[in-house]
Amino acid sequence: MRFGLNDAQWRLLGEMFRFGLVGVAGFVVDAGVLQGLLALGAGPYEGRLVSYVAAASATFLLNRAFTFRDRPKSATPMRQWVLFLALNLVGFACNYGTYAALVAWVPLVAAWPVLGVAAGSLAGMVGNFLLSRRFVFGATAR
Repeated sequence: MRFGLNDAQWRLLGEMFRFGLVGVAGFVVDAGVLQGLLALGAGPYEGRLVSYVAAASATFLLNRAFTFRDRPKSATPMRQWVLFLALNLVGFACNYGTYAALVAWVPLVAAWPVLGVAAGSLAGMVGNFLLSRRFVFGATAR
């Protein structure tokens, strides 16, 4: 026990930290793809759907290789990716709902949609971590 935490608690904190780092990378992908699509003439809502799928795919790969690297990989990557996307629809609902509400009701966010991406990312992160840890990369996934 270090600092009053056992090994399992330290592992959980490490996974949460790595998940957060991957989330930052996902934000960069999400915001970058959205900005690119907006520059190409896409609308802020349709563009965000595409940017979200791109970011979710990138974070799946990073979480599989980095965040949950110590967990057994008994499921195929394709099965895990599909499960990851399906379960993260809960986080997506929070993420996109926050984004859409802010774009619609906050003029600053309407002018700078990337602010809505940031707020939405934070809103969906907790649910995504718990679901991913348990059902995609955990014992339940086997």
